[in-house]
Amino acid sequence: MKFTGLISMVAAAAAILLMPAASMADENGKQDFTLVNRTGYTISEVYVSPSRANDWQEDVLGDGTLGTARQIAIHFHRHQHPCHWDLKVVYEDDNSSAEWSQIDLCSVSEVTIRYNRDTDVTSASYR
Repeated sequence: MKFTGLISMVAAAAAILLMPAASMADENGKQDFTLVNRTGYTISEVYVSPSRANDWQEDVLGDGTLGTARQIAIHFHRHQHPCHWDLKVVYEDDNSSAEWSQIDLCSVSEVTIRYNRDTDVTSASYR
């Protein structure tokens, strides 16, 4: 009986010690999302910055590109964890760009961007 009680106490203590690490992982990754390119054009740069920021910060694609009908997982490894972020994409062919503001990345896991040639409008849908 005492041995079973000791095992229960050790299991409870281990669970308590592991809880902060698990919740921190969820907190750090809650803004992660998948960007889907359905524009018909290759994207050469992607910027994701907190909505309250004054600049775009670094290009999250780095040296890579995001081809049409392709997608990329955007992972956050930042010290900032707001929910609302702005997104900017720059196209490879003529350096034109499109921007979206106030995307709630705490509730959005996928952003799909599309370009309508007839209206010359780039739009985004969120899932």
